[in-house]
Amino acid sequence: MKTKITLLALMLFLGFNVVNAQQDEECMTNLSIFSEYAKAKNYDAAYDTWMKVRKKCPQLNRAIYTYGEDILDDKIEKSSGAEKTAYINDLMKLWEERSQYFASKTPKGEYAAKACQLMYDNRELLKKTDEELYACFDAAYKSDPDTFTNPKSLYTYFSLMVDLYDADKKSASDLFNKYDDVVEKVEQEVGNYSESLNKLIEKEDAGTALTSKEKSYKNYYESYLKAYDQIAGSIDSKLGSRANCENLIPLYTKDFEANKGNALWLQRAAGNMSAKDCTDDPLFFKLVNAYHNLSPSANSAYYLGILKDKEGKTSEAIKFYEQAISLQSDNFKKAKLYEKIGDKLKAKGDYGSARNYFRNALKFNPSNGRPHLKIADMYNRSANNCGDTNFNKRAVFWLAADEAEKAGRVDPTLTSAAAQAAASYRAKAPQKSEIFSEGNAGQKINIGCWIGASVTVPSL
Repeated sequence: MKTKITLLALMLFLGFNVVNAQQDEECMTNLSIFSEYAKAKNYDAAYDTWMKVRKKCPQLNRAIYTYGEDILDDKIEKSSGAEKTAYINDLMKLWEERSQYFASKTPKGEYAAKACQLMYDNRELLKKTDEELYACFDAAYKSDPDTFTNPKSLYTYFSLMVDLYDADKKSASDLFNKYDDVVEKVEQEVGNYSESLNKLIEKEDAGTALTSKEKSYKNYYESYLKAYDQIAGSIDSKLGSRANCENLIPLYTKDFEANKGNALWLQRAAGNMSAKDCTDDPLFFKLVNAYHNLSPSANSAYYLGILKDKEGKTSEAIKFYEQAISLQSDNFKKAKLYEKIGDKLKAKGDYGSARNYFRNALKFNPSNGRPHLKIADMYNRSANNCGDTNFNKRAVFWLAADEAEKAGRVDPTLTSAAAQAAASYRAKAPQKSEIFSEGNAGQKINIGCWIGASVTVPSL
């Protein structure tokens, strides 16, 4: 009897495995079928076969979820009303299934943000309120901020906060804290992509051709940097005049006592007041000194430099600026400091010193083209003072154009602006008829004053 039971159990077990094997074989066949349809973007033909694999063998292959997203996106785009709502809900369900079966390949913050963005983009159809949508984005961000990196979603997240603030559903403190969160996140991502792009730019500058894979990566990095540059401007535009001195000073004055031991709060408050040029108010002095005493850092030293600048003590200000640079170990942030100091010196008319800081900024972040444009602008402004003849003075515009063109070559966010600036400068430089009259085509002209450089006259 015992033997019969054992044999029966064995037969049932073997039979179960045969069924599983048959199901797996069926799933593999269907996987191949729907994948080919999906690759050809024939999503309607792929749908039924894809659903069979999704239901029977959800763990079989990640293609179920990558192609499944494309299939459902197509269904959403082509449908309306209740049918569209059903497909939207199914796409969010698909992401949950992906998280269940391929957790290590499904970053929480990224996919949670995608679900929130999908709801936001269809908020009227789904009848979602701003409060519900903001809560969704906020939960996604807090669940995994490292992978909540999509530029569009970061902007949407902040935009909802502004709308809730305008509706008196969020406080000014909530608004500025979220602004700081999102801006710092954007800067972090820009720094990460810039660091990766810089390595490829340095390789190109050294005369080594990029591989096809490296070219693809370069395009990828540049596309994201463009996107982050766009949303950075959109975030500031959305915030608008809500972050002016009239609003910031009372807020930070009210919260100072409760936060004077909070280094992050002091840093953000001082940073916002500096960015909005509220540095003449005594509160800025209090913030900076409290921050520096609590946590001496590159940022606090930089703010102390601003205070010395306000007092007209330029040499002392420079010492604090240099201290800020020495305290900063991150190349991207160090480059930002060099550029900020260069901006201050440029505004004072100290072009020679400003150029040195701008060049150091480029050394630490060569994919940022702004310093090139700023150097070009200083050449442009100095043309009338840096030559002994009219022709030589106008030759400075060639230098300016060359510098502007460098900005466009290294920085994808400045391609159009750099081209326009270079064209403007070349239009002011000597033209072919003047070069012919001078008879100096191909000759080198030495430019004096602070520029201290040479430029070769174009050949005819």
